[in-house]
Amino acid sequence: MQIRRAAHRGHADHGWLKTWHTFSFASYHDPQWVQHGGLRVLNDDLIAPHSGFPTHPHHEMEIITYPVAGELTHTDSMGHSQKIRPGVVQVMSAGTGLTHGEFNRGDATARIIQCWIIPNERGLRPRYSQKQFDPAERVNHLRPLVSGDGREGTLVIGADALLSESLLEPGHSLSMQLGSGRLGWLQIVSGSLLANGDELATGDGLALSAGETLELAAHEADAQLLFFDLAG
Repeated sequence: MQIRRAAHRGHADHGWLKTWHTFSFASYHDPQWVQHGGLRVLNDDLIAPHSGFPTHPHHEMEIITYPVAGELTHTDSMGHSQKIRPGVVQVMSAGTGLTHGEFNRGDATARIIQCWIIPNERGLRPRYSQKQFDPAERVNHLRPLVSGDGREGTLVIGADALLSESLLEPGHSLSMQLGSGRLGWLQIVSGSLLANGDELATGDGLALSAGETLELAAHEADAQLLFFDLAG
């Protein structure tokens, strides 16, 4: 088990975009934190009102966008034009290549967490999908969002990974056991909790190895979290 503190992440301020990088990204490089299993990118982005990411390309990556606050308008080279907001999860399988843009047309700052996972296969046709999830289903439970096999109504990506979320209320706990050959990553979206007795707060992450057990307990306030179960 290894803690990745929020304050130690890479950071860039582009004016319209303030971004924090858990793993090496763009001009930020940390040889100790390049990736965790297939989880290659985990960025926490704040996007100013009336601004956004101009159209740009991706290829050979599974991209998950988890909105936390505000609303973005997504457009891409496959003809999609969609809005994403908290409760909606978006996935793109970039495959042989696509272009897309995300724009904040609102008057409030938008926050998203964007994750890139290395695909199982290269050379596949690009795909896009999104889904609205019921926020009540995550309260004090791990609710699956994205997987490689579509289990439990999850969005599908081309990688051996399972992304789940939870909103853990004070006095409640969760327990997880990683299987053989699996890796785990816990990301605190907001709030604070105890993870195997260690205090974690907004922006903190935790890397887990095969066979490890994770005990989570919220004690002072709600804790919103993401958990990745990844191939080792």
